[in-house]
Formats: sequence, structure tokens, C-alpha cells
Amino acid sequence: MSVATLPDWARSLDPTPELPTRRSPVKWVILVDRNLPAGLQVNAAACLGAAMGRGVPGLVGAGGADASGDDHPGLPWLGCTVLAATGPVLGALREEARAEPELVVTDMADVAQRVRVYADYLAELARTDGADLNYLALGIAGPRAAVDRLTGRFPLLR
Repeated sequence: MSVATLPDWARSLDPTPELPTRRSPVKWVILVDRNLPAGLQVNAAACLGAAMGRGVPGLVGAGGADASGDDHPGLPWLGCTVLAATGPVLGALREEARAEPELVVTDMADVAQRVRVYADYLAELARTDGADLNYLALGIAGPRAAVDRLTGRFPLLR
């Protein structure tokens, strides 16, 4: 994902940290395979948070200091809802979301959790046909209505 290929809203995202997240015209969700062990669910969500934060300029807000003067890094001002799905549904949903030009989609396939060296991940990914990837999690961001249309039926991950 490069800035040049991002939809207009993502290239010109104007942080509005004073707005409640439900009033933002932009929404971000992460969907995780509900059948994964909890530790792998957290890993997948954290990795997709990093990928979306890197891919969408303006998503991460400014850092701040606490009353003691200790600095804390910026967090996504937009908020992120984490939803539960199943692996087969994630693959189909990924294709559906990628067909929407106004959405930004990040994903994590099972190969990412099988290897321990990033270069090996990229090599195995390059050797694997897209149809053979099993998705563990997806990140979807974009206009609220479009994100809700695709993900509104999924429950919160608990």
C-alpha cells in the first residue's frame, strides 16, 4: 500500500481527536478469526494495527504527557473496533472489501504466524498463490457507511 494508491479520504485524513469516534465519517475495524487462540488473536490485531497506522497517514494522533511529565506515544485517534469472524469468511470478505475503491484493506494470512523471520515470511508469501492463503485477520478502514455495510453483521471479539 502506498500513499499514491490510497483513496482520497486516506491521503487527506484530517485528524479530529475532539470528535467522539462514532461521529467520525471514517471508520476502522479489525476482524479476527474467532477460532484462533487468544494470544494469536491479539498478535494478529496488533500487527494489523501497525500496518494500518503505517499505511494511512494521519491515523495516529499526537503523543502527550501525563501529569508527571512522562511522555506517551500517539495512538489512533479514530479508534478501532475489533470484531469476530471465521477464517473462510475472512477470505471472502477480503475480496469484497478490496473491490471497494474507497476502502483501505490490510490482512494477515496464516503464513505470517508460521515463520519467525520476516524475510522468510515474504519469501513464503511470494511462493503462495493468493487463492491458497488462509486469512487470520483483516483491517478495513474507510467511509463509515461502506465499512458498516460490509462488517455490521459481525459481533465484537470477546
